[in-house]
Amino acid sequence: RWQKVLYERQPFPDNYVDQRFLEELRKNIHARQYQYWAVVFESGAVVQQLCSVCVFVVTWWYMDAGLLSPQGLFGAALLSSLLGYVLFDAIDAGVGRRESGRTRWADLKSTLVFSAFTYGFSPVLKTLTESISTDTIYAMSAFMLLGHLIFFDYGANAAIVSSTLSLNMAIFASVCLASRLPRSLHAFVMVTFAMQIFALWPMLQKKLKAQTPRCYVGVTVLFALVALAGLASVSSVGAVLFASLLLSISCLCPYCLIRLQQLKDNIHGPWDEAEIKEDLSRFLM
Repeated sequence: RWQKVLYERQPFPDNYVDQRFLEELRKNIHARQYQYWAVVFESGAVVQQLCSVCVFVVTWWYMDAGLLSPQGLFGAALLSSLLGYVLFDAIDAGVGRRESGRTRWADLKSTLVFSAFTYGFSPVLKTLTESISTDTIYAMSAFMLLGHLIFFDYGANAAIVSSTLSLNMAIFASVCLASRLPRSLHAFVMVTFAMQIFALWPMLQKKLKAQTPRCYVGVTVLFALVALAGLASVSSVGAVLFASLLLSISCLCPYCLIRLQQLKDNIHGPWDEAEIKEDLSRFLM
């Protein structure tokens, strides 16, 4: 009788296997089963980040066209930041703040230092890219915003995820676009707004998603409607295309993922590589 060993001489060829070889065959052992609405809920992070980029670009277009004053944008951004700050603490009743050991006075100092630093260097930001053509600036900004979306931390444990790189690319794009605005004050307000929407807003999103899922869904839908309304005021065709993109990501892609999961056919058996699960650290001493 054939035995699956190499240390004994047997009257069989080296590549011989009997009928018992496929008894250990297993299929799709580690395949995950997804629920449609759970996948739709998780896609909200992608939808919100796309809407953040859309709101930022539309806001920049309004300022560049002279339809939005920097004072108005700064006041609205300041008010929304204060509301978000209060909401951030109210979600978990300040438990996260107490665990981190960070005080409100420290937050205020960081805000003042950042605002003063950005305002002081706004003339430099305004003239930083004067020698670069406008078309190149637009191309660089589009490339940086696309990179921001690619490397953003949506909650997946992957090597491509880099929150620092994603934020730096978004701020770089905001500096490039701010340099094409009429005055230094415009550049200051635009960079400050970029920091709020690309750095502070995702932090509030993650906390809403973890603590109050229903509120997170409502905020996502409301934010998507605001982005679509702003884009529709600039381009109706762009709004239709962007709405199609959001619907595809939030509704069509989850459906395709669940359908494709049913077509998986991963096999596992005695031909797999051996896995050493024993702790061998004692042999390394």
